[in-house]
Parts: sequence; C-alpha cells; structure tokens
Amino acid sequence: MTLHIVTCNPDAHAAAVREIFNDAILHTTALYDYHPWSQTDVLKWFGGKANGGYPVIAAVDASGLLGFASYGQFRARPAYKYTVEHSVYVHRDHRRRGVGRALLVRIIELARAQQLHVLVGGIDVSNAESIALHEQLGFRHAGTITQAGYKFGRWLDLAFYQLTLSTPAQPRDG
Repeated sequence: MTLHIVTCNPDAHAAAVREIFNDAILHTTALYDYHPWSQTDVLKWFGGKANGGYPVIAAVDASGLLGFASYGQFRARPAYKYTVEHSVYVHRDHRRRGVGRALLVRIIELARAQQLHVLVGGIDVSNAESIALHEQLGFRHAGTITQAGYKFGRWLDLAFYQLTLSTPAQPRDG
C-alpha cells in the first residue's frame, strides 16, 4: 500500500469523510454523536475548519480515502489560541495498518508549522488502540472525565491526552 497524505478537498473527499464519520457515530464510541451526518453537515464542518485556518488532511492510496484528520479550536477564550483539539478517523477496513499513525504524525507537523503549543485528543477510554498510538507518539494522559457521555445504553469515560510542543518561539498575549 502506497499511502499519501494530502489536503482534504470537500469536492473530492466529502462523501468518504461522511461515510467514515457516520460509521464512527453508528458503531463506535470514537465520536459522541447519535445521528448520522448529512452531506450538508459535512460541508459545514469543512467550512468551519477552513474559516478557522485549520487543516483537514486525508490519507489516500489508489483505492481512495483511507482516513482523515484535523484539528480545531480547543476553547473559545483567546488565551487558548496556542492549544487545539485534534481528531483522527480511519475507515474500518484500513485500521491497524499505519494510516492513523501517518495522519497523526502529519497533524503534529502542521501544528508545529502553525506555531501551536498543545495538541489535545479526547479519546473514549475503551479505545485502547487510539490511546496506545497517542502514547507512542509522545502524548501523555492529562485527565479523564468519568461518565462524560452516554451512548449505546452506557456511560462513557473521556480521557484527554496532550502533546506539548516547543512552539511558538515567542508566544504573545492578545
């Protein structure tokens, strides 16, 4: 498998992104949502990322889009401007093949290039593979909110993992 990381384009990739999002919503606790997203929802998501200056990247090969990743605003207050929350989603048929790792490595590179300081990942505690991947790439457990969500008839615990970068070189208030 020859994997390439590309900038995700809504025209070319929205349908595949929607399929991956909806699989995560319907079958996993990777996304704490109940209802599948419409094409309009996905396009709004892409638009929000573009408006915030946040990347959306995809892992692709000859067969198409294998997974995608992005980051966005962590919290709305200005003092959080150097912290982002990221997400990585891989198509169910391509998990455990290095796709998530390639996407997360590239997201880290992009965050450094944008002079960000902290990447935060909110991971359901039952997602051992995602937790292991984050730890392998230097993320550290920063805390868990127990019973943060309710899905599939049970309470879900949300663990936060963070990676602190050496950037920005000269952080500023305001």
